[in-house]
Amino acid sequence: MNVERMNEAHMEAMMSLWNGELAATFPVRLRLLQQNIAEDRNWLREGSWVALEEGTSRVVGFVVAKIARDDAVRAGIPQGLGWIQAHLVDRAHRGRGVGRALLLRAEAALREAGAKRIQLGNDLHSRIFPGIPDEFGDVRAWYERQGYAYQETVHDLLHAYAAEEEVPLPAAAGAAFRVAEPADREALLAFMARCFPGAWAYQHRDYWARGGTGREFVLLEQGGAIVGFCRMNDSASPLLAQNVYWAPLFDGELGGIGPLGIDESCRGLKYGISIVQAAIHYLRERGVRRIVIDTTPFVDFYGKLGYRTWKSYAKYAKVLE
Repeated sequence: MNVERMNEAHMEAMMSLWNGELAATFPVRLRLLQQNIAEDRNWLREGSWVALEEGTSRVVGFVVAKIARDDAVRAGIPQGLGWIQAHLVDRAHRGRGVGRALLLRAEAALREAGAKRIQLGNDLHSRIFPGIPDEFGDVRAWYERQGYAYQETVHDLLHAYAAEEEVPLPAAAGAAFRVAEPADREALLAFMARCFPGAWAYQHRDYWARGGTGREFVLLEQGGAIVGFCRMNDSASPLLAQNVYWAPLFDGELGGIGPLGIDESCRGLKYGISIVQAAIHYLRERGVRRIVIDTTPFVDFYGKLGYRTWKSYAKYAKVLE
């Protein structure tokens, strides 16, 4: 096996390998790999490798490592947090130590970069998976042998609406919903920093920096002040978001909802379920029939709106000695 440092030129070969193995359940697009690896400031190039078939230049395996950089830490992401974003070996080359060799290289680079804890996937908003998909039970057992420990299970939920089915904009006592506009940028940034510091504020700042216009956000306002938000995505969004990654599995548009949050001072008023319904309303107005709510443990909560588990993922982490 030959191994070389990953670079942008490998992305197309990585896409071919991925889709050769996983296209039936998780079809990946080149745009997604470029966005979530090459364009992510947290990408650790020193820990990202490709394995080449002996005597050829064909990519038969790869591993992608990331580390929380200074700007992520300043936003509230724990210092010393690292990720194995993606790790895949061609099935014809498994059982030969390729996957373990790649993982050890990635872990060594993460340790050298100061990582104290490694998560499998779940690398903020540039993740591909939030954990190990349930379809890959044997993969869970393999990582457990490498020292990774199970944390929790989260789910992607899906609901399909009939073409003529309407979802009304709900009432919100003492408040109102609307779609954000470019002029809301500073107010939304301030709201996220105050109410949801850490991963969501970091993600939100990146949204505007990378071409966001506001159309991906439902706002909940009281007296003109933002007290809640809900993200909604479709094919016109400037970034491929987690809940629309797998759109190639469907004919027609796929929409996505989440994350969402309500100012702590306004909780207990059923604004949470209402703002989700508002996001559904706006996506339905845009002609979206299938909607995914991703990476949530709250199956019963979203079940009130007809959403059912579609995909499940087991989160894993390892503390470095």
